[in-house]
Amino acid sequence: MLLFSVLASTLLGLLAGFLPGVGTEPERGAKTSSSHTPDVDLLPSPSASNCSQLTLKLEFSSEVVEHEYIVGFTGYFSAKARSHYISSALRSSGDGELEWRIVSRENPASDFPSDFELVHIRRASPGSLLTLENHPYIKRVTPQRKVFRSLKYFPSPEPALPCNTTPGNQKWQSWQSSRPFRRSSLSLGSGFWHATGRHSSRRLLRAIPRHVAQILQADVLWQMGHTGSGVKVAVFDTGLSEKHPHFKNVKERTNWTNEKTLDDGLGHGTFVAGVIASMRECQGFAPDSELHIFRVFTNNQVSYTSWFLDAFNYAILKKIDVLNLSIGGPDFMDHPFVDKVWELTANKVIMVSAIGNDGPLYGTLNNPADQMDVIGVGGIDFEDNIARFSSRGMTTWELPGGYGRVKPDIVTYGSGVRGSGMKEGCRSLSGTSVASPVVAGAVTLLASTVLNRELVNPASMKQALIASARRLPGVNMFEQGHGKLDLIRAYQILNSYRPQASLSPSYIDLTECPYMWPYCSQPIYYGGMPTIVNVTILNGMGVTGRIVDKPIWQPYLPQNGDHIDVAISYSPVLWPWAGYLAVSISVAKKAASWEGIAQGHVMVTVASPAENDSEVGGELTSTVKLPIKVKIVPTPPRSKRVLWDQYHNLRYPPGYFPRDNLRMKNDPLDWNGDHIHTNFRDMYQHLRSMGYFVEVLGAPITCFDASQYGTLLMVDSEEEYFPEEITKLRRDIDNGLSLIVFSDWYNTSVMRKVKFYDENTRQWWMPDTGGANIPALNDLISVWGMAFSDGLYEGDFTLADHDMYYASGCSIARFPEDGIVIAKNLKDQGLEVLKQETAVVEGVPILGLYQTPSDGGGRIALYGDSNCIDDSHRQKDCFWLLDALLQYTSYSMTPPSLSHSHSRVAPPTGAERPLPQRLEGNHLYRYSKVLEAHLGDPKPRPLPACPHLSWAKPQPLNETAPSNLWKHQKLLSVDLDKVALPNVKSYRPQVRPLSPGESGAWDIPGGIMPGRYNQEVGQTIPVFAFLGAMVVLSFFVVQLTKVKSKPKRRKPRIKRPTYLQQQQQQQQQTAGKNPTV
Repeated sequence: MLLFSVLASTLLGLLAGFLPGVGTEPERGAKTSSSHTPDVDLLPSPSASNCSQLTLKLEFSSEVVEHEYIVGFTGYFSAKARSHYISSALRSSGDGELEWRIVSRENPASDFPSDFELVHIRRASPGSLLTLENHPYIKRVTPQRKVFRSLKYFPSPEPALPCNTTPGNQKWQSWQSSRPFRRSSLSLGSGFWHATGRHSSRRLLRAIPRHVAQILQADVLWQMGHTGSGVKVAVFDTGLSEKHPHFKNVKERTNWTNEKTLDDGLGHGTFVAGVIASMRECQGFAPDSELHIFRVFTNNQVSYTSWFLDAFNYAILKKIDVLNLSIGGPDFMDHPFVDKVWELTANKVIMVSAIGNDGPLYGTLNNPADQMDVIGVGGIDFEDNIARFSSRGMTTWELPGGYGRVKPDIVTYGSGVRGSGMKEGCRSLSGTSVASPVVAGAVTLLASTVLNRELVNPASMKQALIASARRLPGVNMFEQGHGKLDLIRAYQILNSYRPQASLSPSYIDLTECPYMWPYCSQPIYYGGMPTIVNVTILNGMGVTGRIVDKPIWQPYLPQNGDHIDVAISYSPVLWPWAGYLAVSISVAKKAASWEGIAQGHVMVTVASPAENDSEVGGELTSTVKLPIKVKIVPTPPRSKRVLWDQYHNLRYPPGYFPRDNLRMKNDPLDWNGDHIHTNFRDMYQHLRSMGYFVEVLGAPITCFDASQYGTLLMVDSEEEYFPEEITKLRRDIDNGLSLIVFSDWYNTSVMRKVKFYDENTRQWWMPDTGGANIPALNDLISVWGMAFSDGLYEGDFTLADHDMYYASGCSIARFPEDGIVIAKNLKDQGLEVLKQETAVVEGVPILGLYQTPSDGGGRIALYGDSNCIDDSHRQKDCFWLLDALLQYTSYSMTPPSLSHSHSRVAPPTGAERPLPQRLEGNHLYRYSKVLEAHLGDPKPRPLPACPHLSWAKPQPLNETAPSNLWKHQKLLSVDLDKVALPNVKSYRPQVRPLSPGESGAWDIPGGIMPGRYNQEVGQTIPVFAFLGAMVVLSFFVVQLTKVKSKPKRRKPRIKRPTYLQQQQQQQQQTAGKNPTV
C-alpha cells in the first residue's frame, strides 16, 4: 500500500504540472447577452473572454400591495365557487361603500381548482375583512406582497491567475430595481433608506479543474446507469431559453409573471438549471431528469406572492419530485407563503432552499430554508471552509421564550461553482443560491437511484443527507449543520433505507466543543436558567405522525445521571414530516456543590399511519434514543452571574423595527433576534472569557430570583414593561441587584422621516418604535431620577484611552446629582436626517453610573448606544467598557478612568427639554407581548404566569453510558460498512453533439470536454497508478517465489567408497524407494 501511495502521488504530481487550475487559461465558448434592460452593466464581450468568475450577491425584499388581498380557502374550489363564497361574505358585511373585484390570473394554473383568490378591495373597513375571514370556507385573509430580487455579480478582487485575458475586462453587473432586495423585508424605496450593497467581493478558489458534479463523485453513479431519469425537478427562477444547448429534457416551461416571455433575460435561472441538469460542458448532476422551468421573476426582478402560490399549486398538480427555490428572506411569518411550502412538502415535494447570504453574522437564516420540512443549504469553498457569506443559525422563530433549531441542514460547495451561461458556455458564481442547486441536483440524482420510489420523501431524503454528511473539523453546528454533502454515502444509505424516525441533532453533548457551541461554552449549575435544546424530529414513515405516550428520561446512575433534571415538551402532531422535541436541562439540588459529568438518554417512540397496510388502523412505529451528556459545576457566586433580558427584545418579523444604526441604510430591519448567541455572540464570548456566567431570561422580570444574580443586562429593548415588572425591579435593586442598560435612538420626528411612501402601492410604512423603546425604559428607571432623551448623535471619540464610535445613540436627559456622568462632543445626527444639516453638539451626556442610596442596594449604569457590542454593524467594540461597568455593578469598584475622567460633567437635570413621548398612532400593540388593543390608547395585558416546567419522572439505568456520543449518524438498519457500491459498468450520460459553429472548449488545454476529461484523464490517473503498482508488486512476488522454491544447497559431504554407495542403492531399490534429492 505504501508503494501504491508513492506511485499515485508521483503520477498525480507529474500530471498536475500539465493541467492548469480553473481560470488560468482564457475560456473559449461562453457567451452572454446584454439586451434585457438599460440598467444592466454589460458582461465582458465574448471576444475578450468567455470565462466569467463572479461572486453572486442575491438580495430580496417585499412590500404590501395596497388594496389587494389574498383570500385563502379551506380547500380547493372552482373559480365560480370561490367567487360565490367571497361575494356572499362581503354582502353580509353590510358595507354599502365597499368596492371589490376579483383580480384575474392568467397562468397555467387558472384552469384548475385553487385554494386562494386574489381580491382587490377599496374602502375596506376592518369589519369587512373580519366578516370575510369569518366565512366557514375562508381560512385566512392576508395582504398581497410584491417581491423584489437583486442579483449583483462581482469579480474576484485578486489579480493573480486572471480568468480573462485582460483582468480589466471584468466589470461587475447589477440587475436591480430601485429597491434593496430581500424577500419579505420592508424595502424603503426612495426614502431615507437605500441599497448600497451588503457584501464585498470575495476570493474565489480556482484550483479545481473539474465541475462540482464530478468533485462530489456524481460520475460514479452515472457509471452505474443513474442519471436522474424519471425524476421531475422544478426550478423557480427567471426562466430558460428554449434552445439552450446544455439541456435535452426540458419537459415544460411556464411563465407566472406579467411579461410575455419564457426566456431568461438575466441568466440566474439558466445557471441554476445548469448545475442541476446540464448535459455537457459544465455538467449538472442529473442530465436525464425531467426539467420543469417556472418563470416567477420578471427581467426587473419583480414577483408577487400570488404568482408563487399559483406556481406552487401547479407544481403539486404536476407531481414535482424536487423543487429548488432561489428566494429567501427573514419573514417566516408570511403565512400564505409558509403555509404553501408546508402543503408542497406534504405532497412529497422535496424542497431545497438556500440558507442565505447574510453571514458571517449569526441569526441570519432565511425562510423557507429555516423550516423543518425544507432542506436548508449553506455554502463552503473548495478547501472545505465555511463561506463567509453563508448565513448562520440559530432559527429565531422560537424567541424569546424558547431556543432556536439547528440550521443549516448541510453545507456544500458554493464558491466558484461552474454552471451554464445564459445562452451557451459556462460561468462561475458564488453564493448559497449556488450551493442550493448543487444539493437539488444531488437529491434529483439520488432519487433516481432508488428502486422503490415510495420510500423517497422529504424526511427520508433529509435523513439520508444528514446521516451521511461529513463533519467539518473546528466548525460549530450553527455554521455547518450536520456537515458536508457526501453523495456516495447518501446513495448507500438510501439504497438500504427502512422508514423510521430520527433526530437532528442526534445527541446532546454539552461538553463537546466546538461542534456543540454554544451549549459547550458554559457548564450548567444548580439554580441557573434551564438549558433548552431544540431537537427536530424527522419522520420518514409518513407525512403525519405522533409521539406515543410520553418521552422517557433514563439517567445512567454510574455516570451521575440522577444529578440532572430533564423536562420535555414536543409537537402534539408531527406534520409535515417533522416536529420538535424541546429538552430543558437543569441541575438537581443535591448537585449544588458538585462538579463532574452527568449522562442519560431520552427515549422517544414515533407512530405514523401505515399507508399500505391491509389492516385498518395499522401503524408504523420507530423508537429513537437521544443521548445527553452535561458538565456540572458548583453554583458560581452571585457577582459572576449575569442575566440577559431577552423577553423585552422585539425583532422583525412581524413588525417594522428599524436598525439601531441609521447609517446602515441598506439593511434597515432589526431581524437577528438580539440574542447572546446571534448578533451579540462576540459579546457573549468575551464575557465567558472574563469568567462571567451568562444566562437568558425569556420571561417577564417577575419570573426570576434576583438574589441569584449580580447584574441584569438590558440591551436594545423595544418592548413595553408590565407595571408589576417595574415594581419588582425597583425592589430587586434595593435588595442588591444591579442594572446595566445599553440604549439606542428614539425620536418621533426621525421615525416619521424614516417611514416610507411606496409610489406603487400608495401606502405608508411607519416604524413601530425607534432603535430602542426609550419611553418604556424611562418608565422603568424614573424612580431613581433617570431618563434618556430623544436626541440622536453619532461620532468618534476617545474614552479612557480607547477609541470609540457612537452610532445613532441617544443621550442621558436626567441623572441623580450624586452620580457619575461622562459627556462627549458628538454630531447631531437627528438634524442631519431631518434637515440634511451638520452640527456638532458639545458635552453630550452618554454614560452614567449611580449607586442607589438604600442599604445594600445595587448599582445602575446607563449607556446611550448598543452598536459597540452588537455584531450586526459594529465598527469599534466597547467590550472594555462592558468589563468596567460589570466591575462597578458586580463588585462596587468604580473605574478610576471614568470617575476621574476629564470628560466628567455635572449630571443633567432634564429641565432643558421634555422627555420623549410615544409616537401617536403607532401599532406596537399588534406585536407586543405586553400591550393589547383598547379603545383609545393600548393598555397592558394581564401579567402572564411564569413558565412552569414539568420535570420528567426518571427511570434510572444501572449501566455504563457510552463514552463518545459522536458517531457517524447511523439510521436504523443501515450499516455503511456492509453497503457496498455495485459493480461499475461502462456508462456515461449521453452528450448532445456540437452543432456547427459551436465551441466545445473548456478551460483545459486542447479543448478537452468535461465529460471526456473525467472519463479519459480523471480516471486514467488512478489506472496508471494501479497498473504501475501491480507491475512493481508482481516483480517482488516473482522474486520472492523464486527464492522460496530454489533448492537448498547441500553441505559438502565426505565421498564414500564406491562399494558402499552401490550397496546403499541396491537396498533402496529393494525397498521400492527413490533416492532423496
